[in-house]
Amino acid sequence: METTADPARALLDLRRQGRLAAEYPAVRTLLAEADAAGTTHAGRILAGLDPDEVLAAHPGTATLTVAVLGHGTVGPLIAPLTGELARHGLLLRPHQGNFDSWVFDLSDPGSPLYAADPDLVLCLLDPAVVLDEVPLPWRPEDVARVADAKVELIGRLAERFAATARGVLVLNTLPLPRRWTHQLVDHQSRARLGAIWREANARLLRLGEENASVVVLDLDPLLAEGVPAADPRLDVYAKAHLSDQLLAAYAREAGHLARHLAGLTRKVLVLDLDQTVWGGILGDDGPEGIEAAGTPRGEAFRAFQRAVKQLGSQGVLLAAASKNDREPVLSVLRDHPDMTLREEDFVRVTADWRPKPDGITGLAEALNLGTSGFVFVDDSPYERGLVRRELPEVAVVAVDEEPALHLERLLADGWFDVRRLTGEDRARTELYRGEAARSDFLQGFDSLADYLDELEVRVRLRPLSADELPRVSQLTLRTNQFNLTTRRLQPAEVAAFAGAEGSGVLTVRSADRFGDNGLVGAVFLAREGETLRIDNFLLSCRVFSRGIEQAVLSAVLGLAAGTGLREVTGHYRPSPRNGTVKDLLPRYGFAPADGTAPPDGALAFRHDLGTELTPPGHLRLDAELAGLLEGTPA
Repeated sequence: METTADPARALLDLRRQGRLAAEYPAVRTLLAEADAAGTTHAGRILAGLDPDEVLAAHPGTATLTVAVLGHGTVGPLIAPLTGELARHGLLLRPHQGNFDSWVFDLSDPGSPLYAADPDLVLCLLDPAVVLDEVPLPWRPEDVARVADAKVELIGRLAERFAATARGVLVLNTLPLPRRWTHQLVDHQSRARLGAIWREANARLLRLGEENASVVVLDLDPLLAEGVPAADPRLDVYAKAHLSDQLLAAYAREAGHLARHLAGLTRKVLVLDLDQTVWGGILGDDGPEGIEAAGTPRGEAFRAFQRAVKQLGSQGVLLAAASKNDREPVLSVLRDHPDMTLREEDFVRVTADWRPKPDGITGLAEALNLGTSGFVFVDDSPYERGLVRRELPEVAVVAVDEEPALHLERLLADGWFDVRRLTGEDRARTELYRGEAARSDFLQGFDSLADYLDELEVRVRLRPLSADELPRVSQLTLRTNQFNLTTRRLQPAEVAAFAGAEGSGVLTVRSADRFGDNGLVGAVFLAREGETLRIDNFLLSCRVFSRGIEQAVLSAVLGLAAGTGLREVTGHYRPSPRNGTVKDLLPRYGFAPADGTAPPDGALAFRHDLGTELTPPGHLRLDAELAGLLEGTPA
């Protein structure tokens, strides 16, 4: 299926032909550049599609169950949400709460909401949640009393959700309608109402800090872009208290969160340089002729560079792919007085005359990352089209001759959105710069064995500690290649597993001659009688092919043998991107386990502990596993 200017029409044609389910993976490309209105239109068409029909044709499609509930009419959110998930290659299973059932749904563990076992719960909060209970006549203090009670209620419901469900609860701030502020005729009362309302919203926003199961979307930035908060007619007649435009913008933000929960967050931002990072063509204009500050256009490029640098400070890996000679590019990045981005901000600078897809592939190889984690920004329609054709898994951001719009277009799709940052996130650029240095170091050896002997790999294994919960959860959400089962777990779910009797989570840290790699892996273990089950094993792609997986499995088998168990079992559940670990367990002495294969096409394996697995000789293993299976992280 080719990209078209009218994706909704293309989808209608596919539906009429009965091919919509069969072509579902191509919908992502079709909707890649659709705006919110176009995505909503497409979502209305896709909402009639049976998810099971899509899964029958494409079993590997990532599917999320999303519940939508609220005080008013919430049905209009389903179409834009369906379209937004489809834009990211996801399939929506919607669960819609009854009208104004949100308090019951969240408070009762036996409600249909919890029975649906959603990955994501979107609880739409609107101004009527508060204003419907304000007496007549009213003063700002009356609003304060109701708002305070509602925020308290919402906080209690969020706590109940965290104690009952495994998914993520999404709340939002409340718009303040002008038709309410201007029922107060004096400016002092209006200001007082505004302060009360903002204080309530601030308390809502803090719920996301206090409760690991909660995300709060701030609607103010969307409203500041000119999105209307409500349609007065629909507000009154249909009890639809948020406008269709606001719901579409909300759905786009929720789609970014859903993409993250499905493990599809991007990691690398690859930038063209000429007319993208700076104005002008370096090869034609020379260093003195490019613009990066000081002129109106230069200031636009400077704003873009500042935002890119900000992203880089939070764990987004920055790379450059430029058709230029290398030395002039490096000279500009090192010495140009107007440049905000410098050479040290990038994990890799590729400047040569190869096609851009080759440059991106080379970057992926140097960083030991899959190109599905890349976002590419370029002002050239030709280069963007080439990358889309040769590397369709790469997200492509189109910028043009107007640099003042570069920043908006880069941030529009939240490619790098995560729930929370970890220490590893902030150190990621330095970690991957070390990975590129390792790749260069490897080129000086005749064999991988010689390279590993000189790399001085050190591996440290410990039971999970409480402060490591966010990082381990992040590994389950973002690790796709070395991930035996691709189970996505929120911090609360990791804590629940680690705290259960007979279960434990083993964390993996590594270092070598180039520095500390940090927390790079985790193994989820559960004891069942005389069996130790590997529930999952994840390892960052940064540390592939160094023998770390062998060292970890040797420790797990040693733990089982040392505690008198009879066997260790594990399974591999295939996904579109984890084929690299299909033979991991058999490679280290596990045999197929007849008659015990889990569902979903998974392969089951067992090790009878009859043979010992030792760590590879080139690394040093430091394993302290005491108390691992006793539950409750330290």
